Amino acid sequence: MLDTETKRRIDTARDILVGKVPDPKSQVEQITIALIYKFMDDMDLESEELGGDRSFFKGEFEKYAWRRIFDPRMGGFEILNMYSEAIMKMNVNPNIPQLFRDIFKNAYLPYRDPETLKAFLKIINDFNYDHSEKLGDAFEYLLSVLGSQGEAGQFRTPRHIIDFMVAIIDPKKEDVILDPACGTAGFLISSYKHILKNNSSNYDPETDTRTFETKDQSLSELIINSKNYKGDKLTPDERSRLAKNIKGYDISPDMVRLSLVNMYLHGLQAPRIAEYDTLTSEDNWNEYSDVILANPPFMSPKGGIRPHKRFSISSSRSEVLFVDYIAEHLTPNGKAAVIVPEGIIFQSGTAYKNLRKMLVENYLVGVISLPAGVFQPYSGVKTSILLLDKTLSKKTDKILFVKIESDGFDLGAQRRPIKQNDLPYALEAIQEYFNSIISVKEYNADDKSNINTVGKEVLLDQPETNLSSERYLVEIKYRGNWPLEKLENLCSKITDGSHNPPPKRDNGKLMLSSQNIFNNELRIDKVRYISETDFITENRRTGVKPGDVLLTIVGTIGRCLVITDSMPEFTLQRSVAVLKPLDNINSNFLSYLLQSNHIHNLLNSEAKGVAQKGIYLKDLKDINLPLPPLSVQEEIVAEIDSYQKIIDGARQVVDNYKPRIDIDPEWEMVELGKVCEINPKKSEVKDYSENLEVSFVPMADVNENQMYFEPGQSKKLGEVYKGYTYFKDNDVLLAQVTPCFENGKAGLAQNLINGIGFGSSEYIVLRANDKTRPKWIYLNITSDNFRQLGKERMTGTGGLQRVPKDFVSSYKIPLPSIEIQSNVIENIDLEIESVETNKNLILAFEQKIKDRIAKVWG
Repeated sequence: MLDTETKRRIDTARDILVGKVPDPKSQVEQITIALIYKFMDDMDLESEELGGDRSFFKGEFEKYAWRRIFDPRMGGFEILNMYSEAIMKMNVNPNIPQLFRDIFKNAYLPYRDPETLKAFLKIINDFNYDHSEKLGDAFEYLLSVLGSQGEAGQFRTPRHIIDFMVAIIDPKKEDVILDPACGTAGFLISSYKHILKNNSSNYDPETDTRTFETKDQSLSELIINSKNYKGDKLTPDERSRLAKNIKGYDISPDMVRLSLVNMYLHGLQAPRIAEYDTLTSEDNWNEYSDVILANPPFMSPKGGIRPHKRFSISSSRSEVLFVDYIAEHLTPNGKAAVIVPEGIIFQSGTAYKNLRKMLVENYLVGVISLPAGVFQPYSGVKTSILLLDKTLSKKTDKILFVKIESDGFDLGAQRRPIKQNDLPYALEAIQEYFNSIISVKEYNADDKSNINTVGKEVLLDQPETNLSSERYLVEIKYRGNWPLEKLENLCSKITDGSHNPPPKRDNGKLMLSSQNIFNNELRIDKVRYISETDFITENRRTGVKPGDVLLTIVGTIGRCLVITDSMPEFTLQRSVAVLKPLDNINSNFLSYLLQSNHIHNLLNSEAKGVAQKGIYLKDLKDINLPLPPLSVQEEIVAEIDSYQKIIDGARQVVDNYKPRIDIDPEWEMVELGKVCEINPKKSEVKDYSENLEVSFVPMADVNENQMYFEPGQSKKLGEVYKGYTYFKDNDVLLAQVTPCFENGKAGLAQNLINGIGFGSSEYIVLRANDKTRPKWIYLNITSDNFRQLGKERMTGTGGLQRVPKDFVSSYKIPLPSIEIQSNVIENIDLEIESVETNKNLILAFEQKIKDRIAKVWG
């Protein structure tokens, strides 16, 4: 498991590089080169301590030994020149293996600042090469910043999804394993570890946890195993053959370098990764594999593809050609798992239809539908996994369809762990299905939720051979212990608010709508006022009283709360329904049931309308709900209320924390405009493709008093280039318009799609130079003093007042050394970590509430 200290070192190394090397991929490359440089010296030192000789830094290359960098007699520029010269010459060092020479090929230092280099090398020096799994885990975490690969359309596959796919395919020690678009080699490493695990005496298949079953780690910290499986049951010949049988291709030399390092640090001393264009080159066409695992590019590069003529499907689309290639390059007993975009599943183009027909007839055994947020924060693209098996496909006339609703993480940009996880259940069902084919037994999917089998003839009879899982899945069945009762039988009255609201007034009685109703919370901000007379008339119909349950039924459907004595008097518009519970059901219990995922999904599926969807009261009354005895309901409500108290306490910490700098009066004060570039020119990206996906960040996505925001939207570069403000990873965004400025809307851009973002024209963008850190800029522009002075300098009239750019540029901030800035930021990061712990506590207990309600549903 990745330890906190190693994670901190990697984050610090990236932070140091940000001002000089803003591109995340370049940061990863610089850290990679430095780590390998350091590790070669570690291995030389270890050899000397054991009485041997140096292997890497000897002869004319002895002067470049890592430890010489820290000679106190050397000045900053001497160190810079020596390090720069060393990494450029290392690829011709005859003393190092070809693997290392490949890693250093075309390596160079992209900046000339000795202070930045010294701070960076100091952090790298804290790493030690000891052949431990820790280094592999650290590199996996480092690679997690590489969300997407530019115009190639390839998104890095989350580790738990890789592990899930490998578990399904179950590669063996004798298999030839290929990833034809390997990226950072995640599938190949997972396959290698899977085989080691299954050939280790300390492996217990009944109790050992797999990555996709883990709930207590973030995605970036997930590792392949924590038991350090050695593969001790493998003979030396089997181990040697295994290493030779694992291979990958990638078109990008940068990805080849990273995958070589990744595989090396995970125990493959001579990895076989080739720089190769799978779709246009014929050099390896006649090579076949027993196992192919891949997440190939989702879109074709600018200008399209000019494939050779040996593909069975004629197309210029990369996703079509990759799937065709994978199917055609399986051995007679070969099998594959490949992630595909939805176009492969249902798009009506001729190439797509021909590909699906070929797969169903000869290769396809299963389709797994993944949630749309699996690749967040890099993309919300919907994907599926195709399972191919040439042997099993010949033995069955059916295709298995599986829908994954949750993969163990929420679908937001930060992908936080949650309890709901369909992957283990899906794996068990898939293995059962495969075994039924092998043993020639009937497979029964009737008792399984979100799983079904469909005859090949049914699929082939359709003009488009559609493979959408939703078409073929069985309904989710109620598995609870309590009797079901229709909602209308649990309430004395179910009605909605006014369909013809009376005239508005400047003041008077409240008339609320769905925008005021939230789960367990009433918000009295945007309201409609009506006269006393109209209020009496409207309230005769709805009769809203404490103990009634409100449910939003138009617009945002499914939000629910119980009316209490502390709430003001109000009546309602049509968008809210009023439920008056009978004595056999607790109001709070009813509210919690209506907030469950099951009812939320049901209500939204029943909604009708075009401009604005809503639920008819007759459909609402027909909903079935489980009805435990009243005493059980009260116990459940008491348990949930206790969880809510913990949530409320943690939320106090989260809502009230604000990072602050204790300023030393000795620190130099410098204008912001001298330590950062303000509003960088968007011409930096004018030569990129108009179809390149970038993050789009409206003002609403930037939180108040939170350092980071979650870029959850994407657009094409051509759609946002004109009219929107440009920024990139590690730039600081500042809202300049009232009231967003006063409220503290600012944030540090991270995890942008392709490292590029566009957003509101009301942003001021600040890009730190080498004198300061982006986080330091953020902390100073969110201070009370900055906000107060900015408010006083605002120009404009009415609601569109703005803080002037020249005020921001001339505002003076304290400027201690980079080292002091880093120390202050590190302490604040620890505070933020505590706040994040409270956020996770909130998520955990919100999940407990959901789980408790889910129990009632079985």
